[in-house]
Amino acid sequence: MMIRPASSKNTLHNLYSLLETDFNDPNATIEPTLYTVKGMAILDNDGNRILAKYYDKNIFPTSKEQKAFEKNLFNKTHRSNTEIIMLDGLTCVYRSNVDLYFYVMGSSHENELILMSVLNCLYDSVSQILRRNVEKRAVLDSLDIVMLAMDEICDGGIILDADAASVVQRVALRTDDIPLGEQTVAQVFQSAKEQLKWSLLK
Repeated sequence: MMIRPASSKNTLHNLYSLLETDFNDPNATIEPTLYTVKGMAILDNDGNRILAKYYDKNIFPTSKEQKAFEKNLFNKTHRSNTEIIMLDGLTCVYRSNVDLYFYVMGSSHENELILMSVLNCLYDSVSQILRRNVEKRAVLDSLDIVMLAMDEICDGGIILDADAASVVQRVALRTDDIPLGEQTVAQVFQSAKEQLKWSLLK
């Protein structure tokens, strides 16, 4: 098998793909797949999990393994200035804000730009939901809505949407449709306050 010299247009993606190829097998190729995202996580500034979802049962099948990976990931990234890291055979992209760290993980040969678009969508969606107040306490107060946003962005590892505005719009529609019995106390109070406000304005 002849390897052509890398051109200036080649990205890290090409290099990772090259490393993943079995050179002893002339027919070996990496099949494209819709299952792009292996996991998403939001950690606090101590590396503790606030919210995490893993979509591939073959990687970190137990909660203990997931948390060990998250701890290792946090230790490798919380003082780094880069946005991409290779860890335990995964390509991880991340960004931080105040006391939160947002991570999106894909396979070692995944395109970093795709993962970065998912990360940006996750961060921007959370930012809009929390009205730009992206910090731990605000996320914990609206954890159910942030979880809904994650589900709207990615389902089982397949990217559904990478546009934060449409994600936030769909999350707002879904929270309006929750039956009274399934609403949180905060949602019930908010609904009552809205009704009281409109009754006073009449």
